[in-house]
Amino acid sequence: MFANCEVGMDERQAAIQAEAMLDLVEERLVTKKDLAEQDLRLAAIEAGLKRDIKELDVRLASVEANLRKEMATLDANLKRDIKELEVRMDTKAESIQSELKRDIKELDVKMETRFKEQDAKMEVRFKELELRMVIKMGAMIIAAVGLMRMWPIQVQYVPPSPPHAQEMRWSAPSPVPAPPQVPTK
Repeated sequence: MFANCEVGMDERQAAIQAEAMLDLVEERLVTKKDLAEQDLRLAAIEAGLKRDIKELDVRLASVEANLRKEMATLDANLKRDIKELEVRMDTKAESIQSELKRDIKELDVKMETRFKEQDAKMEVRFKELELRMVIKMGAMIIAAVGLMRMWPIQVQYVPPSPPHAQEMRWSAPSPVPAPPQVPTK
């Protein structure tokens, strides 16, 4: 401090400057006391953090245990619900199966009845057709016999040359008579 006085600075100025420097040093420099206080504060913060971490671990373990219990309960409920659903589905499937069997039997009976009805109709229809065919065949036979009487075909019998053989020959066709003319008016 006195060095400044020797260079031309008065004591009052030197004291003010020294105080400013002291304030600056005290403000900016850390003392052992400051470090000890800081260590105490950090130790208190660390202890608080450790305590908080332990509390959080306990809470987390509790939450985890609760979640495991809830998951076990949900799993048990889900398994129970699935079994109930399976029982309901089996019952419903059996019900549907019995309804289908009943419906199939009803359809079988209806189809059998319809087949019998169609068979009866077809039988009647075939008999009608058979009767018509007999009538038409009879008419054709009568017409053929009538035509044969009108225009007889001459057949000549030639005895067989070897034994047990028969041969029939047509004679030369005879001229066909012209049909009678109907007078026109």
